[in-house]
Amino acid sequence: MHIAEGFLPPVQAVAWTVAATPFVIHGAVAVVRQVRENPESRLLLGAAGAFTFVLSAIKLPSVTGSSSHPTGTGLGAVLFRPPVMAFLGTIVLLFQALLLAHGGITTLGANAFSMAIVGPWIGYATWRLARLLQAPMAVGIFAAMFTSDLATYCMTSVQLGIAFPDASSGILGSVVKFLSIFAVSQIPLAVIEGFLGVLVFQVLTRIAGPELERLKVFAKKSPAVSDDPKVANDVS
Repeated sequence: MHIAEGFLPPVQAVAWTVAATPFVIHGAVAVVRQVRENPESRLLLGAAGAFTFVLSAIKLPSVTGSSSHPTGTGLGAVLFRPPVMAFLGTIVLLFQALLLAHGGITTLGANAFSMAIVGPWIGYATWRLARLLQAPMAVGIFAAMFTSDLATYCMTSVQLGIAFPDASSGILGSVVKFLSIFAVSQIPLAVIEGFLGVLVFQVLTRIAGPELERLKVFAKKSPAVSDDPKVANDVS
C-alpha cells in the first residue's frame, strides 16, 4: 500500500524523506559501481527494476476500501543486494507517483523507506539466513519474497500509526490496528509473491546462470561437480 499524496503530516513526510535519503544515495553509488564493474549486468538490473514496477503497480482491493499489492523487491535484493534496491525501488515509486498517481511526491520518502529499504533488507536477511541453514534455493527465494512483502506492509502500518495515533491507546494501539488490517490481509498476497519469485528465479537460472554466479547469488560449481549432470542441474 503506497501512502497517498498529502496523507502524512508535513513534518513526518519530511522526516521520512530525511531518513530514506542516505540509503537512496548509497544505493545510487552501488548501482554506478555495479554497472562500472559488471557492464553485462545492466539488462538484469533493468529486469529487476521492471519486475518491481509491474508487481507493485498491481492494485488489488483490500479491506476498509484500501488496496494491496505485491512489491517485487525481494528478488532484486537477492540478485544485487539491498542498497541497489533502495535506489531502484525509489525510482519505481517516483515513476508510479508521476505516471499512475500511485503514492505521492510528498510521501515518496515514507514509501521508499518501507518498500525500497525495509522490505529489501528484511528479505535479504531472510535469504542469507536460509543459505546459512543450507535450505534449498527455492525455499530461500520464497522466504525472501514473502518477508520483504510483509515487512513493507508492517513498516507502512508503523508509519500510519505514528501519523494517526489512537485517541485512547496512542501510537502503539494505532500501529496494532493498522497491522491487524494491512499486515494480516497481506499474508496471502505475500505467499503468492513468494511462489512467483521462485518461478522467475528458476527462469533466470536457466537463461542467466553465469551472471548469477558472477553476482554470487549461488556458489560457482567446481568442474568435478559440474561434470555430474544430476548435481549440476541442482542449484539448491
